[in-house]
Formats: sequence, C-alpha cells, structure tokens
Amino acid sequence: MNVLWTWIAAGLTLAIFSFLYKDNPFYKFAEHIYVGSSAAFWFIYLWYFDIKPKLLDAWVMNTGFEKYILIVPAILSVMMLTRFIPQIAWISRWAIAFTVGMGAGLGITGALQGFLVPQVQATMLPLWEPVSSSTLYNLGHSLNNLLLVLGTITAIFYFYFSREHKGGLGVLSKIGITFIMVAFGASFGYTIMARVSLLIGRIYFLFHDWLHLV
Repeated sequence: MNVLWTWIAAGLTLAIFSFLYKDNPFYKFAEHIYVGSSAAFWFIYLWYFDIKPKLLDAWVMNTGFEKYILIVPAILSVMMLTRFIPQIAWISRWAIAFTVGMGAGLGITGALQGFLVPQVQATMLPLWEPVSSSTLYNLGHSLNNLLLVLGTITAIFYFYFSREHKGGLGVLSKIGITFIMVAFGASFGYTIMARVSLLIGRIYFLFHDWLHLV
C-alpha cells in the first residue's frame, strides 16, 4: 500500500508540474482532486472538532441553561443552509449577518490585543542600551532600536495626507517609504523562500521516495 500511495502521489505531483508547460487535462484532473480532497478534509475536520464535540456531545453532557443555549447556534446553522434553496435563501442572511458581526468584533479585539498593542510596545525602545558590566554602550542594539523607532515614525508620516509632502514632511515621508519598501521586499523574499522550500520538498520526494536516486 505504501508503494501504491507513493506512485499516486508522484503521479499527481508530476500532473501539477505539467502546468509549467501549458494547461492540460492532467493538470486539471490533479487540481480537481486537490480541491475536492481539501473540501472533504475540512468537512471531516469541522464535524469532528466543531459540530460533534461543541454541539452534539455538549448537548448530552450539559444540563440546564448551558444545554438549551446550544439551540441558538443549531438554528443559525440550519438557517445558513437555506442559502441553497432559492425560495427561502433570504433567511440565511440573518445567520450570516450575525456571524459576520461576531467575527468582526472578535477580529477587532484580536487585532488590537494580538497585533496593534504588541507592535506599539515593541517600538517603545531605549535609543541607547548600556552594557551592564561597563559604561560602554551596546552599539549594535542601540543602532537597531534607533532604526526601528525611526522607521516607525517616518512610515506614519508617510500616511499623513492632511498636508502636502513638502519640506521636512516630504523628507520624512521619503524616508518612511524607503522603510516600507524594505519591509515589503523582506516579506516578498520570505514568501519566495517558503515557496522554494515547498518545491524542494516535492522534488526530494520524487527523487528519494519515488525514484530512490538520492
């Protein structure tokens, strides 16, 4: 069975790589299998990790108010499924509106606590860091802190559009866009490295697990 699944995985991998030549039926076949298997995986994942433990098992284990409050998410879930019935599809809008509103509230809170506030705290750094054992300054950390604070402040000035970017404001905004471009370049480079790492993994699979050449 291991040999069979290895050959299937190798065939699907080559079918995906065939898109580098041109669009073809082999690529479309592998693409449809990938999308279908992903949908099936998430369906099973949601059933065993969300619906079953948090609704069905919780209904059996809980008592009183904690039990009957589960009727609310069950009704909202059924209302969402009415989306597939054109005559009563409007009912799903209530459940979707509730979900979107709740998600927006949780998203704002999560972004503030998990991203914005830590980012603000991370920029509140001393411009000079003295070494504990001497009177000399740790020039490396001090330079790093200085660049971080300077980049944050100048990037904020770049997004200040209430005044025309001339004079000192123009200089600060140009410095800010430089830091922003460096950040975008680093992010793009990290994305490329991640994709190349995936490519190396698939090539290693073909040459090691399938062909046994390495």
